[in-house]
Amino acid sequence: MKMFVGLGNPGPKYAGNRHNIGFMALDGIAQDHGFAPWRGKFQGALAEGRLGREKVLLLKPETYMNLSGQSVGEAMRFYKLTPDDIIVFHDELDLAPGKVRVKKGGGHAGHNGLRSLHAHIGPDYTRVRMGIGHPGNKNAVSSYVLRDFSKADEGWLDDVLRGCADGAVDLAEGDSGKFMNAIGRRVNPPRSSTSQPKPDAKSDPEPASSPEPKADAKPEETRSPLQRLMDKFS
Repeated sequence: MKMFVGLGNPGPKYAGNRHNIGFMALDGIAQDHGFAPWRGKFQGALAEGRLGREKVLLLKPETYMNLSGQSVGEAMRFYKLTPDDIIVFHDELDLAPGKVRVKKGGGHAGHNGLRSLHAHIGPDYTRVRMGIGHPGNKNAVSSYVLRDFSKADEGWLDDVLRGCADGAVDLAEGDSGKFMNAIGRRVNPPRSSTSQPKPDAKSDPEPASSPEPKADAKPEETRSPLQRLMDKFS
């Protein structure tokens, strides 16, 4: 059994904050992979399901960020898990927006959620470091992480969250390389090698006939990616 932990702060006030990208990642995984409904347990929100061959627990601690380790430690003891079974999704100031890295062990670099995890379960868990960029001034960090993502962030944020859901099975089965590739395909999709150059207007003066509309076309989504994320918490 594996346990994916998303770090963040509970409640609609914080739902769209940069600090809550870990919560957002778990919400996307739960939705895309048909996990059971969230329920209150271990001082957090817990959902159960399967990713490939692995039974996986998703946990969003609701103790607020700086006490995240209390919730995770309680769940670990109940299910008799070790740090090797824990994968934590969290915001990372030292990575540019849209960059994601997987790391096993290491320090907490001043991140209050990781600091709490270190105190309760030790440092030897796996982290999915989700880049949000740095405000450029360490005195501005607190207000920066507790502000909502901007409209300019919506594109890369949606790609990263979809990529995390795409690669969740690989991550659960221990293949962080394939997980990273899944995110890369969303953030930097490969160009099609089969695309054809546009015809020269001089050599082909006759306009092509317009294709008939598809009968089963879905209505266009009018909500922004960030609004869709916020709607999950409403």
